[in-house]
Amino acid sequence: MRKIYFLLTCLISVTSFGQIFSEDFNYADNALLSANGWTAFSGGGTAAVDVGASNGLTYTGYSGTTGFTGAVVGNAARLDNNGEDINKNFSASVTSGSLYYTFLVNVASGDAGYFAGLLSSGTTFSNRVYVKPSATTGKINFGLSNTSTSVYATTPTDFDLNTTYLIIVKYDVTTTGNASMWIKAAGIPATEAAAGAPEVTTSGTVPASASGFFLRQYATTQNITVDGIRIYSTWFNAAPCSLVLNAETRSCDATTLSLDTYTTTIPFTGGGTATYTLSATTGTISGDNPSTSATGNIIISGVTEGTNNTLTISGGCNIVKTITAPECKPVNTLPFTDSFPYTVGNSLNGEQKWSILNTGDNIVTATGNLSYTGITSSGNLITFGGAGAESKTLFTNTTTGTINARMLVSVTDITGITTDLTGAYFAILTDNASTLTNARLWVRKNGTQIQYGIGAATTDAVWDTTLYNTGTTQYLVLGYDFANNQVFLCVNPTIGGTASPTALYTPTTAISGIGGFVFRQDSATLTPTALSIDELTIDTSLNFTLGNDSFSQIDGLKLYPNPVKGGTLYVETALNNNVHVTIYDIVGKQVLNTTVTNNAVNVSELTSGVYVVTVTEEGKTTSKKLMITN
Repeated sequence: MRKIYFLLTCLISVTSFGQIFSEDFNYADNALLSANGWTAFSGGGTAAVDVGASNGLTYTGYSGTTGFTGAVVGNAARLDNNGEDINKNFSASVTSGSLYYTFLVNVASGDAGYFAGLLSSGTTFSNRVYVKPSATTGKINFGLSNTSTSVYATTPTDFDLNTTYLIIVKYDVTTTGNASMWIKAAGIPATEAAAGAPEVTTSGTVPASASGFFLRQYATTQNITVDGIRIYSTWFNAAPCSLVLNAETRSCDATTLSLDTYTTTIPFTGGGTATYTLSATTGTISGDNPSTSATGNIIISGVTEGTNNTLTISGGCNIVKTITAPECKPVNTLPFTDSFPYTVGNSLNGEQKWSILNTGDNIVTATGNLSYTGITSSGNLITFGGAGAESKTLFTNTTTGTINARMLVSVTDITGITTDLTGAYFAILTDNASTLTNARLWVRKNGTQIQYGIGAATTDAVWDTTLYNTGTTQYLVLGYDFANNQVFLCVNPTIGGTASPTALYTPTTAISGIGGFVFRQDSATLTPTALSIDELTIDTSLNFTLGNDSFSQIDGLKLYPNPVKGGTLYVETALNNNVHVTIYDIVGKQVLNTTVTNNAVNVSELTSGVYVVTVTEEGKTTSKKLMITN
C-alpha cells in the first residue's frame, strides 16, 4: 500500500498535466443526469439515466478521498433499461495524441451490447466499451470496438457479476483509432508497460477527434453501474514525456499471394533528453535513436502482414504504442478464378486473395460443391447470409470491352426474409472495391421462391422474370458492357452456346473502370440466411457467346416528359414501331407491363416516386430512370 500511496500522491499532485474530463456522479439521490450537465442524444426522457441512493462504487486506491479520484464515495450512474442515452462534452475537442479513460463498473445483469465510450462529434461514436454474458454461466466478458460490431479477445477473460472492476482504455486520436483496454480487479498499474498485455486491442476508420463521453442503455435486462470517470492525455495523468511519438505509417514490403512483411515508420520529436530502451513484440527495430536524436524516425521492419505489433519505450519515460497490421494483398490478374480451396470454417477475409471491407460476421468456407452442366467444381464453397463483413478482391482495372463475374449460387433458406419483393444486393463489380456504387447482383424473396436482378445503386434493380426454387443451383453472370453502358445478367446460360441477357440495366452515369469485386451481406431480414457460392470467375471473355443484339441500344429513344406530371408518358424511337414497356418501382416490383402503339403510356395509376422504365423494340432493350410527380 505504501508504494501505491506514493504513486497516487505523485499523480494527484500533477493534475494540470492533461485532465480532459471528470465525473463522480455525486448528485442527489435519484437525480437525473440530464439535469446535471449531461445531454440526452437518444430516447430523451424514456427510462432516463439517473443516479442511485448511496450506490457509489469503491475500488481501493482509486475511489475515496485517499484514492486516485480524490472523491468521496457517493452515488453512481445507473444504466438499467432500454431508453435514454446521454453524453457530456469535453471543454474542447481533442484532435491529436492519445486519450486514457478510466472508470469503475459493476455489472449485475445484461445482454450483449456497448454501454460507454467516446464521441467524436454529435452522436458519432469514436470508441465503445462492450459487455456480454460469457459462455461460462454467471460470468461476463468485456470488449472494445470503434464500430457497432463488438471486438472481444480470441479467448476472452471471464469476470464476475456484481463485482467492481477498473476499466482502463487507451485511445489514439487518429483516423485509425488504435485502442487497447485493460480490466483490473485490484491495484493501479504504475505505468502502461506495467499494466501487462491488454484484454483486447482494436482499430478502425474513425474521425480524428474526440469531443465527449457517452453512456448508453440498450436492453431492459441491462443493469450496469458506472462511477468515477477520468480522462487524461497520459497514463493516470502522469507527467508527460518529452519524447513524443507521432502517427505512424505502415508500408507493405511486397504484395503477393504469400504472407508478406510490412515496415512501420514512427516519427518522433523531443528526443535527446534521456536514455530510452526500445522493444517490440515482433520485428527488427532500426532508424534514429531517440536517446541521442532530437527528431527522427523509429523503424520496425520484418513484421508479418496481419500481425499487430506493440512498441514499448522505457527509461526516461514509459510509452506503449500499438501498431495495427496492414493487409499486403495483391491486385490479381485477369482471368481471376477462385474455387475456394480453403480450410473449412475459415473466414474468406483471412485468405490472401480477399480482404475485409466491413466488420461483423465473416463469410466462411464450407465443405462441398455446387454443380452445373459444363462446369467442373473443385475445392470448397463459401456461405453467408444476414448482416456481417464484406469480402473484397482487387484485379487488373478494366475500362473497355466487357467484364463479367460468373458464379454458381444456391439459396436454401429464405425463412428469415421478412418481406416479399424487397431485394438485397450480394455481389458487386466496382471501381476499386472500396465503394459499392457500380454493377450489383440482387436477390429477393418472391412468395416461396427466389428471384435475381441487377442494378447500379441501392434501390435500382431490374429483375429476371423467372422464379427459382430454394435448394437449386443457378449459374449467374453479372457483367458490364463499357461501349453501351449496360449492366447485364445472364441466368443459366449453356456453356459453349449462345445466350442473351435475362436482364439489362443502363446506369445513369457510365462506369469508367472496374477493378474490384465484393461479396456483400446486407441484413438478417434481407439477405438469405443460407446463401452458398462456388466457382467464381472474373474475366473479360465469357464461356458462352452473347447474342448479337444483346447490347444494342434503341436508336432515337426518348422518354418525355421526365419528370411526368399529368399521367401520360410518351415513348419515341427512330423507327416508331410498336415497343414493349415495363416499369419497375424502387424495390424492383413490376408495376406496369404494356405494349405501346401510339407513343403514349398511361401512368396515372402510379404514385409519385422514382421508377425504372425498360423499353424493348425489335430485340433491343434499354432501361432508363423515370420520375413521377403526380
